[in-house]
Amino acid sequence: MTEIATSVQANDPSFENVFDELEWRGLVHVSTDREALREALGGEPVTYYCGFDPTAPSLHLGNLVQLLTMRRLQLAGHKPLGLVGGATGLIGDPKQTAERVLNDAETVEGWVAKLRGQVQRFLSFDGDNAARMVNNLDWTAGLSAIDFLREIGKHFRVGTMIKKETVSARLNSDAGISYTEFSYQILQGMDYLRLYEIYGCTLQTGGSDQWGNLTSGTDLIHKVAGESVHAFGTPLITDENGKKFGKSEGNAIWLDPEMCSPYAMYQFWLNVDDAIVAKLLRVFTFLTRDEIAEYERLVAEEGFRRAAQKRLALEVTSLVHGPDAARAAIDASEALFGKGDLAALDAETLASALRELPNVELEAGATVIDALVATGLVPSTSEARRAIKQGGVTIDGDKIADEEAVVGGTLPGGVSVVRRGKKALAGVFLAR
Repeated sequence: MTEIATSVQANDPSFENVFDELEWRGLVHVSTDREALREALGGEPVTYYCGFDPTAPSLHLGNLVQLLTMRRLQLAGHKPLGLVGGATGLIGDPKQTAERVLNDAETVEGWVAKLRGQVQRFLSFDGDNAARMVNNLDWTAGLSAIDFLREIGKHFRVGTMIKKETVSARLNSDAGISYTEFSYQILQGMDYLRLYEIYGCTLQTGGSDQWGNLTSGTDLIHKVAGESVHAFGTPLITDENGKKFGKSEGNAIWLDPEMCSPYAMYQFWLNVDDAIVAKLLRVFTFLTRDEIAEYERLVAEEGFRRAAQKRLALEVTSLVHGPDAARAAIDASEALFGKGDLAALDAETLASALRELPNVELEAGATVIDALVATGLVPSTSEARRAIKQGGVTIDGDKIADEEAVVGGTLPGGVSVVRRGKKALAGVFLAR
């Protein structure tokens, strides 16, 4: 198995204040009073929180930005609260385009448990600034509608609420917005107030698309307690064309290995464009600015080696799935493209890798010609025969000369890899 070394989880010592490092990494897109926030983060430990709603069974790449931001703040000595929204997850924050489908309580409860486990992997629960996990259902489940309206709702002005970006967009769309989703910002504001009251929490982080919800909390605390607290929003992560990654866009990179395998995650980062790889290294890794500057040089001078992408893929896959899974993904990638032994891979990693390639399930006894045509490596049987005659076809690493050769499924897990030429390859799963 490939030997790899990943960076240690530590903040860059060249920054005196963690806020300066967050800004350098491009993680502060919008904030409340910048100088006051910087001063707070440079002083005594601050209790802060970020919320994650169980509107799906897994967190995704956008949430990973928040998890790593939380970790950077914790490494600076501050105290994290990881909130999984058992209450707000029953509603979901408003989308830009249409009303959310409401999930039943049992489904949301199951997703709360899954997301809680994912959040916990990125924080430390030991030491003086140990993380805590909280659930907003704890302070909303017993709250009556009358009490909610009297204690919390009276502090919100409809005129202000309808100016929030997402709410405004929905009001001006054909879909409109229900009172249920309209009230979401009040619930999130109440979360911040309750965490302020219970834990002394004075900072909330989140995506910049959540800014209206974040400031609903800072405004509520100011009205109820007369105190000024902080919030900042991280930028949305986009590809080289400016398109957002996320489940609402249909291109989410999930953190659950059942929804996005370690191999698929590794390949995703390996294939990012040169134009954005340095930005992604700053956001998603703990590499120092000197290390990232060196990768920027390599991109400019030796971009064909893709050293920056390989390091990015290694770091993020290790953070999300662990070093062993990252090693297995690298080994699978190298073996599939002729730099390693396919037979040495474990069956699960190989199967997940093949699912990312053109692949097909065939009956036992299927021929190599069947596989070539079924996987789309050739357009027809005659083309398959011609490719074999020309010596350009291998299966499981062995060159095929016999047009009647059968797919053997000789690799771990009873699968096969068929290759035409140097770069065109596909997977074959044999029915059992």
